[in-house]
Parts: sequence; C-alpha cells; structure tokens
Amino acid sequence: MAYDEGLAQIFRDDLVEVDGVAEKKMFGGLCFTLNGHMLCGVHQMKDEAKTVIGDGAMFRVGPDNYEQALSVDGIRELSFTGRRMKGLVECDAELLEDDARREHLVALAKGFAQSLPPK
Repeated sequence: MAYDEGLAQIFRDDLVEVDGVAEKKMFGGLCFTLNGHMLCGVHQMKDEAKTVIGDGAMFRVGPDNYEQALSVDGIRELSFTGRRMKGLVECDAELLEDDARREHLVALAKGFAQSLPPK
C-alpha cells in the first residue's frame, strides 16, 4: 500500500477517542471507517495520466456537506477514475497540518457517517 504513514497517524490521533472507528486498507491507501462507513483516509494522489503527484487525504462528507467542504481552502473534488465522486473530497498532505481545517473536515465526515445506519 502506498500512503504516508505519518499522515495516517494524524488521523489516528484525531480519532483515537471516537467509538466505532476502524482502519481498512482500500483505494490503494488507508481508510478510517465509523460504524462500517468510510470516514476519511490517506492515499497517493495521481493525475489523469495516473502519475503520482503527492500524498493526500480524502474525506467522505456526504452530499449535504459537499459544497461546504469544497469551500474550505485547499479542498477539491475527489476523482480516482477521472469522474467526480459526489460526497467525497480530497486535499494535499499540507492541509492536514492545519488543525482547524482538518478538524472541520473530520467533523463533516463524522456527521455524515453518524447519519447512516451501522453496517
């Protein structure tokens, strides 16, 4: 799996006290789930030619929080296959160093995951 372990640790530290969080390798990276639903994760970002352009993070904020998440500086649409994935956003690794922005995005993702029935 190709992802930055240091970025994964940032999420581990943020989510350590949240009940129902688990780690799962998926999408070529590491995802954190809440009650079985994808919450956030780390991965290697690639351009349209599938060339690695750097490490990054993704957040599953859901359709209702999507526009709010996109309004956060540094956030963009997630597109693994060249197609937009509504409800999922991504950012460069540097954004994770900004506690306020990261915590805001994690809160949006947690809110969405908590709105879904447990798997």
